[in-house]
Amino acid sequence: MKNRDRIIRYYKGSDNGELAARLIDLADSVAKGRPYAVSEFVTPGAVQIGETIQASANGIELRVFGGYQGAERVKLAFVQAEYGGTIDYGIVACRVSWDARYRLLSHRDVLGSLMGLGIDRSRFGDIIMAEDGAVILADGPLLTYLKQNFLKIAMVHVTVDEMDLSLIAPKEEKVKEIKTTVASMRLDAIASSGFGISRTKAAEAIKGDRVQVNWQPAKGPSQEIQEGDVISLRGKGRMEMVAITGTSRKGRIGVLLRRYM
Repeated sequence: MKNRDRIIRYYKGSDNGELAARLIDLADSVAKGRPYAVSEFVTPGAVQIGETIQASANGIELRVFGGYQGAERVKLAFVQAEYGGTIDYGIVACRVSWDARYRLLSHRDVLGSLMGLGIDRSRFGDIIMAEDGAVILADGPLLTYLKQNFLKIAMVHVTVDEMDLSLIAPKEEKVKEIKTTVASMRLDAIASSGFGISRTKAAEAIKGDRVQVNWQPAKGPSQEIQEGDVISLRGKGRMEMVAITGTSRKGRIGVLLRRYM
């Protein structure tokens, strides 16, 4: 593929060089004759990498699917433009059930138990929580393994069964727009305003590895934020730095933030 090395070098700066190389290999396999090629589960930030690759590949389209409408973690499919068949993304919905008395089990509990089994994060997508269980979007071959080995979450017994993807309701997010001013475009200042916490607590969360920028670990409280950046804070959700709206007479920077809850 033309621009292969340039694309990899560009994304290596955000620690995504290896992912970019894998995605380029998938696109190349389609250019050589495969009708389509599907990636592992990736973060929303990887979609931009896929779009960059697709723009450099003639006759190839990029499609995205995570098992249901509105999925955050998705698989990317590079598809020959003339291909009109069905794409098998290899995604199954695993319904995890437990006694409703333990409904305080959290997304973090489920994720931690999955990781404790040694399952790579790229093999499963979103975890959708419900009062008496959860739905895990996963690679098809993972279903049998989970049925046999995913037996407890935080000492609570669970069972795993397959469910139809069509039964998953589209994701509905509440969006709140925040117009405010900040002293600078530092990450701790933006996170403080967007998530409604003190700047000190924002800095502590960043230093405690609880904050991501564009789905990558934050570099530090002083990291500069740009328009379009997405900031995630564990337990608080995520927000987008939509636009810089101006500067006040006192030198404060006006910003428009969009918080997803």
